[in-house]
Amino acid sequence: MSIDDLAWGRDGLLPVVIQDAGSGAVLTLAYANREALERTLAERQTYLYSRSRARLWKKGETSGHVQHVAHVAYDCDGDALLYRVVPSGPACHTGAASCFDAGSLLDAEAPQHDPDFARAVEHLRKTIAARRDASPETSYTARLLHDGVDHIGKKIGEEATEVVIAAKNGKPAEIAWEVADLLYHTLVLLEERGVSLDEVGRELLRRAE
Repeated sequence: MSIDDLAWGRDGLLPVVIQDAGSGAVLTLAYANREALERTLAERQTYLYSRSRARLWKKGETSGHVQHVAHVAYDCDGDALLYRVVPSGPACHTGAASCFDAGSLLDAEAPQHDPDFARAVEHLRKTIAARRDASPETSYTARLLHDGVDHIGKKIGEEATEVVIAAKNGKPAEIAWEVADLLYHTLVLLEERGVSLDEVGRELLRRAE
């Protein structure tokens, strides 16, 4: 389907759902006209149309919180778009990560999805992958990858022990610190072995069935 084949509304707009490409969290519901979509596709940055201001605008043009667009999809009727983006900051003008963090109409006790963890993991994964070609003399991550699975595995064992010690100490901040260290070294191991987070996710979902 081309841009011309999309089912543009009478006002020349299409609704756009903006989703975090890493966490899957829905960030914003907005609108795009033809020019906004064309510029989004050309520049791989989020462009939208403001109905209240009646003009084209680029996400992050004032805040600096631009969004890299990884994928643009249309729905089965061609009358709605989905931008999957890598955000560089909060999506909402309130400073919240998502415009849908305001509250829930369902049971307040229902588990809430926090995109911060998923976004942090995805950012760390990309950083680790980028360090593969760095110098082991200047990058700790590159040195781990260079030394191989035995050295990384030893570090994972050490970090796992420190997580247990932190848990026994009962200090939440210390536990979070040590778990972050363990997770970092585990992600380095996945990168070294060529195992994706999607593979881990599929295994977790399989176990939940």
